[in-house]
Amino acid sequence: MRRSAALASIAVFTTLAVTACGGGKPASTAASPATASASGGTVQVLLTADYSHLDPVRGWDGGVNNFYRLIYRGLTTFGAGKGAEGTKIVPDLATTTGTPSDDNKTWTFTLKDDIFFEDGKPITSEDVKFGVQRAWDPEAGIGSPYAKLLIEAPKDYKGPYLSGDLDTIETPDAKTVVFHLKKPFADFPSALTQPNFVPFPKGTGAAAAFDSKPIASGPYKVESYQRGSKLKLVRNPHWKAATDTVRAARPDAFEFTFGLDGATIDERMLAGQGTDANAIASAIQPATVARIQDPRYKERTLSGYMGCTTYMSLNTTKKNLGDVRVRQAVNHAINKDNVVSGDGGTALATRATAIQPPTIVGRVDYDLYPTDLDKARRLLAEAGLANGFDLTLDVRPVPRQQGMAVAIQESLKPLNINVKINNIDTSTFYEVIGTPSRQHDAAITGWCPDWASGATFLPPLFDGRNIFDKGNTNLAQIDDPEINKRIDEIAAMADVDAANAAYAELDKQIMAKAPLVPLLYEKNVTVTGANIAGAYLHDSYSGGIDLVSVGLKDASK
Repeated sequence: MRRSAALASIAVFTTLAVTACGGGKPASTAASPATASASGGTVQVLLTADYSHLDPVRGWDGGVNNFYRLIYRGLTTFGAGKGAEGTKIVPDLATTTGTPSDDNKTWTFTLKDDIFFEDGKPITSEDVKFGVQRAWDPEAGIGSPYAKLLIEAPKDYKGPYLSGDLDTIETPDAKTVVFHLKKPFADFPSALTQPNFVPFPKGTGAAAAFDSKPIASGPYKVESYQRGSKLKLVRNPHWKAATDTVRAARPDAFEFTFGLDGATIDERMLAGQGTDANAIASAIQPATVARIQDPRYKERTLSGYMGCTTYMSLNTTKKNLGDVRVRQAVNHAINKDNVVSGDGGTALATRATAIQPPTIVGRVDYDLYPTDLDKARRLLAEAGLANGFDLTLDVRPVPRQQGMAVAIQESLKPLNINVKINNIDTSTFYEVIGTPSRQHDAAITGWCPDWASGATFLPPLFDGRNIFDKGNTNLAQIDDPEINKRIDEIAAMADVDAANAAYAELDKQIMAKAPLVPLLYEKNVTVTGANIAGAYLHDSYSGGIDLVSVGLKDASK
């Protein structure tokens, strides 16, 4: 599943729009109310793979962003809580979510008192500026693109190590930071939740130093780290709970174990022996779903949306799929209940009808294309394709993808649309389908927002002015003047609620042209240890357990 990495292109800046600062549709649910955590003890975290990077200007995905909140703080962050609470933008190191001026082109923030790095050094505005500037470093700045997209900077600026300081980030005193943007952007506080807006002491972090030994500003610091194997966090003694309304920081430590087989993790979590009673883990394997229906696991099972949409793109540059009636016919023909079954069943996903997932603020539910083979046949006949055609579907060679592909193949057979399933190695899949010259007719893929708004969902996928030879995310290659115009109109809105509502309507407007088939909204299903407390799934971190709130029921165990 891809995050909205298309925004890494400066050309996409024109598609960024005002986005939500709160609200949302609750999606994360627990079998029972979260039990209050005790202070102390060590939480174990069992994972199949290590985090991409400990350096926040290098890493950028839902899992590592969730982890970063344990050791780093930014000017703003997402709230801690289920559903809508987790999509709210709240102050973190700053006293407020910022003061705009110059028609939302200039943003001023004031730092809180008593905020420190792990060595006891006070965090100042200069540290914030230095940390943000690292996003421009050509070696390090491979993560979230929002600093480079939004903040005014010379075209040849290469970060603080090579180019020095930016004049467009001002620090008039130790507590004040002023950002000058390229153009008005009313939801800059949401962008600041991204991981590369983290402060660091000036001059630190060169040559990938933070990938092995970060400098913490959050409640925990790195005590030891063996890449791909073990990571241990212990308390940062200079973090002040009174300055932090988000992080509960109940445990004394976190111990992460990487490189475990998914089936092994499931077995350990179900057994819950020894320190595994104090463990949390990644999502369970599809083969384990039936086993967790046992009442013994009900109290320990969490399930909720991952905040992403899995869909089948339809390449509008292909002869047959260039006709909107054909694309609409394909939408009507797909039996999404069968696609959900192919993905592993209703415990792991629900059928999708809208482009945006249920966790997006302002999103509305609708279904333009209920399964209707008769209507699909009529549309194909109108398009002169009553006898069907051949369609090549790009997929990854993994079980859930294969299951969905076969369901699509079977759905289209009655229309004489012959689907050839084309497997592309997982390591190169997104590179291939993101290169228009290598695209086939369709692909099973997905999209996740950077925060809960259509601004980081619809423009990257459907703005026709941002179709690139490589790294393309407009897989439909749709370049529709009406869609492009509406994207610009929403981008100009200064009212957050109005923009959210407009994105919901744009969702419908785009689906009327059928550039894709929404397939399903995947869920994260996980089992926690019996001694874990305070665990819930967070809507802003791909449905993962919110690490800043988790703790132990009994810290002595």
